[in-house]
Amino acid sequence: MQTIEELLRAHPFFDDFDPATVALLAGCATSVRFAPGEVIFREAEPADAFYVLQSGRVALQVHHPAGGALVTSTVEHDEVLGWSWLVPPYRWTADAVAVAETNAVRFAAGCLRGTCADDPAVGYVFLRKIAQVLAHRLASANRRLLDLYGGGDRP
Repeated sequence: MQTIEELLRAHPFFDDFDPATVALLAGCATSVRFAPGEVIFREAEPADAFYVLQSGRVALQVHHPAGGALVTSTVEHDEVLGWSWLVPPYRWTADAVAVAETNAVRFAAGCLRGTCADDPAVGYVFLRKIAQVLAHRLASANRRLLDLYGGGDRP
């Protein structure tokens, strides 16, 4: 079985971190497992973690005013989950629910924020990597909106 440090070194999110930093970040992490249907976090609750998925699938969902939850996206193997720990007010912006059995590395948000504050170079790399994730997800959301509403006439 691989150590958390080995798992992180093999994950694409950590490609830009030097080995010593990966070892330091591994000290903020634990392995977790979620059963299908298990809620990982809820919208508006304190964002206290960051997750690196090793396997499985997680649905991100928001609550529809008419009732029920609307899945806005899914996160799968080798992706990351949770950016709200990085920016105030440190609250989740959606629910995350395991769709399949999911194994992940969970980072304590306070430990990560402390590490980023202590070493601004690490904080910069984290911010850049999270920005890449957000840009990709925004582009995906835009494509889904186009699929939903059609391309239509563009000005």
